[in-house]
Amino acid sequence: MERIIIHSDLNNFYASVERKLNPELAGKPVAVCGSKEQRHGIVLAKCERAKKFGVKTGDAIWQAQRKCPDIVIVPPHFDLYIKYSKMVRAIYARYTDLIENYGIDECWLDISKSTLLFPKYDGEKFIEENGEKFYSDGFLRHLGDVIRNTVKSELGLTVSCGVSFNKVYAKLGSDLKKPDGTSVISSAHYKQIIFGLPVEELLYVGKATCEKLKGMGLNTIGRLAAADDEKMFKAFGKVGITLLKNARGEDDDPVRHMDDRREMKSIGNSCTYAEDITNPRRIKRLLYVLSESVAARLRESGQGLADTVHLWVRDSELHDFSAQKKVRHTALCGEIAEHAYSLFESNFKPPFKIRSLGVTVSGFDNGKSQLTFDETNGNYAKREKVERCVDEIRKKHGYDKLQRGIVAEDPNEMHTDVKSTHLIKPAKIDYPEDEN
Repeated sequence: MERIIIHSDLNNFYASVERKLNPELAGKPVAVCGSKEQRHGIVLAKCERAKKFGVKTGDAIWQAQRKCPDIVIVPPHFDLYIKYSKMVRAIYARYTDLIENYGIDECWLDISKSTLLFPKYDGEKFIEENGEKFYSDGFLRHLGDVIRNTVKSELGLTVSCGVSFNKVYAKLGSDLKKPDGTSVISSAHYKQIIFGLPVEELLYVGKATCEKLKGMGLNTIGRLAAADDEKMFKAFGKVGITLLKNARGEDDDPVRHMDDRREMKSIGNSCTYAEDITNPRRIKRLLYVLSESVAARLRESGQGLADTVHLWVRDSELHDFSAQKKVRHTALCGEIAEHAYSLFESNFKPPFKIRSLGVTVSGFDNGKSQLTFDETNGNYAKREKVERCVDEIRKKHGYDKLQRGIVAEDPNEMHTDVKSTHLIKPAKIDYPEDEN
């Protein structure tokens, strides 16, 4: 029989944990926000009641308060979010060991062989249509409801579940009924459910990809599914074929075992700022702050050195820009930051108003690259050793105890430990067509 995949999505996760641990917040509009004093006072998460007032993730605190004057602002407690995330996954592990994380609050479960869930359903498990045998929608909904209700009863958190026969459709399903709902996209009825949905609802269709698809007249998932293979390959390369498979329900990507570690393709961090950034020197300083996190995470990952630096920028009008460049293999913050800033300088001239910045590295060598004589003579090895020493000092004494001169120019940025306070979650992907 076909697979049974559940995508679980904890609703308004940060805010839900805060409300659970602080009963006085019950019934009130709540937003979890970064530090206003450190200029990172933006909404990281909000509850359903705040959402009804139009409060959005990424809003500045003043924007959230203007939309919802009674909103309660609470600081983030990332250690607690990680704790509850692990508790939720422990519940999932009762039913299957095929659990693949998708950020701190989402994951896929393959319960095709769950001996605990299946016997508890008393209704019809199968239906027949046109001579084919399928799992019934009622049975699939039951499976999602069991997962959802168990989390709610034991932890007091709500989950939205999507149940389908592949990961892409299951993820799409979990977004259809929020909060605290189960959506079924079965192999018997998937075309009626999703083919009329906007193409941007499909996993991995980001903004730029969406605009290009719509320019081709492919504005729904159904139209994308019916698109010509050759036309899609010509427009997107291999990615186009993947998009077609996902739209058509042909995704066969397995759910990984809970102990498996996915091979890293990139390491990055981004920040959204409470005020527009107009000063080039501050842009450079913020890129150094981000690069500190990226370089430290790269060194911890064991992936070796990276040969590509990516820059992502969002302006005050919420227009996104991205660029990348090939560089010599490196794990040094200074080199990553300077490459990122050179990409910025090449593409942005004052006046500008920048809302968000992101730095990412990719092209890992897994420790196989050999430094040339020129690189060795340039003291690369010594500089990397110094940065590793800085990592250890910060772990022991705190991030702000040792800082670069450019970051120390602004006392607020000296305390901005992006690595410790930003939890990584995959996002919709836009595939670059060219290298800059």
